[in-house]
Amino acid sequence: MPGATLRYEVRGSGPALLLIPGGAADAGLYAGMAPRLAERYTVISYDPRGLSRSPLDGPLADQRVSEWSDDARRLLDALAPDGDASVLGCSSGAIVAVDLLARHADRLRRVVAHEPPLLGLLPDPAPHRALFADVRDVFRAEGVAAASARFAEGLGGTAEQAERSGELPPAIVEMAPRMHANMPVFLGHMLVPFSSTVPDAAALRAAAGKLVPAAGAESRGIEPLYGPAARLAELLGTPLAEFPGGHLGAVERPAEFAERLLAVLA
Repeated sequence: MPGATLRYEVRGSGPALLLIPGGAADAGLYAGMAPRLAERYTVISYDPRGLSRSPLDGPLADQRVSEWSDDARRLLDALAPDGDASVLGCSSGAIVAVDLLARHADRLRRVVAHEPPLLGLLPDPAPHRALFADVRDVFRAEGVAAASARFAEGLGGTAEQAERSGELPPAIVEMAPRMHANMPVFLGHMLVPFSSTVPDAAALRAAAGKLVPAAGAESRGIEPLYGPAARLAELLGTPLAEFPGGHLGAVERPAEFAERLLAVLA
């Protein structure tokens, strides 16, 4: 890609299904459910630019959603040039998926956007934007651990939930060291610019039949996670699809998440 080299994985056969990871994750985010999806689809997963095994050519800077969606489009052009592709994006990966649909709807059959933190869609985005900016600033001043604690606190997490979140689901144990190494990129150069993205409402309305706004059932009441997907569904006049688990349902409940995804794609 221009400015980076992307590592990707391909499994299975059938129509193309592109999996876009979110946060500090890479292709390993979907390791627990990729084999099931590969029974019906050619599953394409990858490490986004600047993360894990996809190095940038130059120095690290704030990441741009449009550049990431260009990467996704180029991957599809290279690996699935014939026919429409489906896409799943989770968290910041869902922001990329929404942008990809707005700009390249002709290449896509269906896009599932699971909890995109598009804060500008919320009725009162200011306190949530302030939280995300504070998390970034805490990272710059005190490091990853302090910023992660501030983020969990700001999202309403308790000490008990924070302790549980430290117990890694088996499917992502292999990815965990890479994800930890990626946290400075996410906290310092993705969290604020991605969540500040303003989606192209007119382009999305024109492609509303292809978009499935989605959220985890356990995320209800967490406004910056559940709220943007619900608001997107409302604005486009499309149903909100609830998935098993919460923001990390794809790794915490991969089997159930995969079955729900297959049903939505069908």
